[in-house]
Amino acid sequence: MIRKLLVVLEQRDSRIKKTSFEVCSIAAKFAAKNKVEVVAIAIGDEITNLSAVSDYGISSIIHVKHAGLALYSSSAYKKIILNYINKNAIDYILLTNTAFGRDIAPRIAARLRFGLLSDCISLEITPTGFKAARPIYSGKAIQEIETIGNKGIATIRANVFPAAIQSVSANIMVQKPELIDLSNRTVEIIKSDGKIDVSEADIIISGGRGMKGPENFHLIEDVAAILGGALGASRAAVDAGWRSHSEQIGQTGKTVSPSLYIACGISGSVQHLAGMSTSKYIVAINKDKDAPIFSVADYGITGDLFEILPVLTDEIKKLNNRF
Repeated sequence: MIRKLLVVLEQRDSRIKKTSFEVCSIAAKFAAKNKVEVVAIAIGDEITNLSAVSDYGISSIIHVKHAGLALYSSSAYKKIILNYINKNAIDYILLTNTAFGRDIAPRIAARLRFGLLSDCISLEITPTGFKAARPIYSGKAIQEIETIGNKGIATIRANVFPAAIQSVSANIMVQKPELIDLSNRTVEIIKSDGKIDVSEADIIISGGRGMKGPENFHLIEDVAAILGGALGASRAAVDAGWRSHSEQIGQTGKTVSPSLYIACGISGSVQHLAGMSTSKYIVAINKDKDAPIFSVADYGITGDLFEILPVLTDEIKKLNNRF
């Protein structure tokens, strides 16, 4: 019997988010390897890039469309997703491990009594459902866990799995919701001045207490601008009022896994390491040679960041001019 997998897509500002394309790629691999039938569902109003889902290996796409669903509603989205799952005998569900996924996945799992694996950095289908690995104890250990009962839900950490192009023909079916429960709904989304979201960025440059004040963050802003990266901050910098909470990385902020993470003046507390230790390459700049950040860094520079960052900026500019 062919089992069925549902990818719940996340949309923001009428566009499917990059992290959902990563989940689509995983689902497409499962379809090829495990003979799983895959369908993607998007809930919202107008979605301008919905057909792009087929670029990542999923041809069957459901668009539940209604003007009242343009912004996220936990009550409405939950009922729509549960209605589809129950009617179509879905065995597996995949979502992003973003604020959206972390909110809706437990609601669905509790109603269906499915096992839920969250923040996965590896995932496979087994005879008993899902088997995954995820960081625990603030990133100090990797836990292997699996569901039982042949069914499961998993949320995937951003930037861990590549969104691999594997184009197929798109078959988009637009449906009207049978009912809309907006008892819980998003009223307004406050945007962060068009900056790159750290949770999706491939390159992040972060500053901590060592920046000594908000007036010095232009030094890492310069590096971020040249590299096309996002600006991050430690909890100390955010608590001091130097940076917005939307930039905070760590246990009480956002969890990120970029290809490149540059930590400037960040000592590397356990809470901060929990949010970025799965980055592919970590560069640390700190004047304290014993700072914990160096224990996870691939490259470390011991020295004054106020001297190092301007030199680093100049060298990156020179490299860019060569190509």
